[in-house]
Amino acid sequence: MSPARRHRVLPTTDELRVWRGFIETAEALRGELGSRLQSEAGLSSSDYTVLLALSEADGQRLRSSQLAAGVGWERSRLSHHLGRMERRGLIRRENCTTDSRGAEVVLTDEGAAAFRAATVPHLTAVRELFVDALSPDQLAAAGEIATALGERLAARHGRRP
Repeated sequence: MSPARRHRVLPTTDELRVWRGFIETAEALRGELGSRLQSEAGLSSSDYTVLLALSEADGQRLRSSQLAAGVGWERSRLSHHLGRMERRGLIRRENCTTDSRGAEVVLTDEGAAAFRAATVPHLTAVRELFVDALSPDQLAAAGEIATALGERLAARHGRRP
């Protein structure tokens, strides 16, 4: 990085153009993936995020605090969303067996079935809209960019990437 670039406080016009393109495209991509997920599987992107985390967890269960940290949500947002998912039978909340003060979120059979039904269409859309739009070099660069941004954010918040 050049000394002039390091001392500059605000982004240049070209840097802002890249930033806006990045943000606008990422939002459009998220929107399209979310719309397809909803229409094809009846799940929101948030539902899928929670179901994915639970499907990967030991015993398909996580403490609420671990789930919130894992998906990057505030605990209040997670609590409200879990209530909606619980009413639909996708998850259930149980008292933690190792700590009476805590609660665990458990993937139900219905939630596991909904997640399985959503996965192939969702991953097909990811391939179509993201992977296939990029050359192998661009895909590798996107991975490097995501890693660099994740490391910067994690360092700012004292977390590991």
